[in-house]
Amino acid sequence: MSSIRARLTRAWTAAFLLTLFVFSLTLLAVRRETLYRELEARVQVEADQAVRAINVARNTGTEPVMAQKDRLAGPSIGMRMSAFLSLLEGYVLVQDSTGYDIYASPAVQSLSTDDRNTFSTAARAAHADRALRRVELHSDEVLLATRVVPLSDNARYRVYAALSTRNITYTPPELIGPMFVITPLLLVLSVTFAYLIAGRAFRPIDVLIDQVEAITDGRSLHSRLGVAAAGDELMRLSETLNAFIGRLEKSFGALRRFTADASHELKTPLAVIRADVERAMSPSTTEVDQAISLEEALQQVTRMADLVDSLLTLARADEGRFDLFREPVELEPLAREVLETARLLGEDQGLEIDAPVLENAEVLGDVTRLRQLFLNLVTNAIKYTPRGGKVEIALARDAAVVRFSVKDSGIGIAAADLPHIFERFWRADRVRSRASERGGFGLGLAISQWIAQAHGGTLEVQSRLTRGSTFTVTLPLAGEPGSGMTGEYQSVVNLVESEMPEEVGGGAAQ
Repeated sequence: MSSIRARLTRAWTAAFLLTLFVFSLTLLAVRRETLYRELEARVQVEADQAVRAINVARNTGTEPVMAQKDRLAGPSIGMRMSAFLSLLEGYVLVQDSTGYDIYASPAVQSLSTDDRNTFSTAARAAHADRALRRVELHSDEVLLATRVVPLSDNARYRVYAALSTRNITYTPPELIGPMFVITPLLLVLSVTFAYLIAGRAFRPIDVLIDQVEAITDGRSLHSRLGVAAAGDELMRLSETLNAFIGRLEKSFGALRRFTADASHELKTPLAVIRADVERAMSPSTTEVDQAISLEEALQQVTRMADLVDSLLTLARADEGRFDLFREPVELEPLAREVLETARLLGEDQGLEIDAPVLENAEVLGDVTRLRQLFLNLVTNAIKYTPRGGKVEIALARDAAVVRFSVKDSGIGIAAADLPHIFERFWRADRVRSRASERGGFGLGLAISQWIAQAHGGTLEVQSRLTRGSTFTVTLPLAGEPGSGMTGEYQSVVNLVESEMPEEVGGGAAQ
């Protein structure tokens, strides 16, 4: 496979040859047209000179035409006028009033009988004006001009002047020769310069290739390509590649952290399970201790199963293979259910759980996943709120969206940690110590954010260290853009609801 440099050189050479060929044809056409215009002007001058020669001979008192001694012969031209006309080049023919040829130049006399008859016939058929006429002869092609010299009322001379067009109907050797000599030289120069220019143009690309090859080992993703200040396509390419490498670096870093955190989370339960199994298998262990060991191992297995289930959920979400079962969901009953669960969880910790605003709203979503989303936020708030603290749950409806918020008076999140709060396995040091006691994995908020985004909504957080946190879920109402419910689907739902019996509808409302 040839390089781009070679292909550009060939393309440039082909374009140059085509341009040279078109230029040569154009030059020849222009030259031929110029020569033709010059020939037309010369023919007109030739005819005017013949007329002037006849008038000069007449004005000098010399009879232009002398009668022949032989009456059977026609009249002949005088010596003075013959001398004047003989100075003209090309084909010159003078006829008297009767149409008899009284003068024929040597060029006309040298024509064959057929060509002379053709010339005379065309001359007599030509009009006496400034227009020119092409006459095809067997041996030549001429451009003919006609003039009339009046002698008296009934007598006049007709003057015909013509020049050959042979010099403009073919390409002269003095033009073809230099073209065959110059074209190879120009071709060699074109190929050389095209190859050098293409090499110089692709030199920065070679540098980029070397730099990219040095980065692709996976250990130098922190490096970046040099960006030229020319502002051309190479600058855009370098900036695009740098952005791509930056995303790769971020992805690789997240993957390494994910692997390390997952290994760390699995290492401790596996070690505990191994120790419990070994203790249960020991001959000196009593039945009570074996039961305790197996129960503890079962707890660790459950913990690992929850971790694997969370990882599987996120993996399927990343691949787009996690389908949601969407249906109209009333959020107020769901929020009250989550509120009751929150009060049960917060009772042991002495927390005050309150819900000042619970407005009803309908969204199109997966009720199981929405319940998981709300419970994740509530349990997260309870987990990091000290004893005696307060957690507020609110469900407020807006024009096109509904907002579910969970506000706590807990330990809060530092400003530097807020950008990472939704990353997988990420936990700040202060939170990590609490999480180790509560058995968290650092995946709850990542799953919650995915659930919110899968429903066309967002999950945002506002927090200050030691001042508590507020997590807000914003979801589009059913039938609004982004909710996933099209107008046709909404019409079907409305039709079904309208066809339901009143007692069934009343029971559903209650």
